[in-house]
Amino acid sequence: MLKLTTHLVKTCGAFVLCAVFSVGVHSGATTAQDAIPAPEFSLPAIANAEGVISLANYKGAVTYLDFWASWCGPCRLSLPALDEIYQELAPMGLKVTAISVDVVEEDAWDFLARYPVTYPVAIDTEGSVPKAYAVNGMPSGYLIDREGRVRAVHVGFKRGDEDALRAEILQLLEE
Repeated sequence: MLKLTTHLVKTCGAFVLCAVFSVGVHSGATTAQDAIPAPEFSLPAIANAEGVISLANYKGAVTYLDFWASWCGPCRLSLPALDEIYQELAPMGLKVTAISVDVVEEDAWDFLARYPVTYPVAIDTEGSVPKAYAVNGMPSGYLIDREGRVRAVHVGFKRGDEDALRAEILQLLEE
């Protein structure tokens, strides 16, 4: 079940945002009936795609949405680890998109030159999408089911986290 506190409601700014944050940080993966719809977005692609990347592009697919920044130390580990998972599980239907929260696009490009990935990357220099998802740390990943509902939220990254993430994704792909 989702549990929201008055403090979270006041600090997040919107009920849905707080619920998404609460699900992942406090109770881990959720059941489908407890999941919350992922906020829609459309952002410019900066790598491995052209034009605009939108959540609507992934309708019907298990999707991992990863927020990152060039100044984020753990992102140096998480993006390559996520790319390995993506390359392994994309044939099973996994979609991955990374969203840079860098204000300067060149900073994101420099980071991607050092830590390249094969999945699509978008950028949100204004920070509206991280606000919609109540991002509270870097990196932050949102596992979204085929119905467009957030089923898990991952904040931070350390070696070994990719194993638990892979297992969660595989479970969702099998549903």
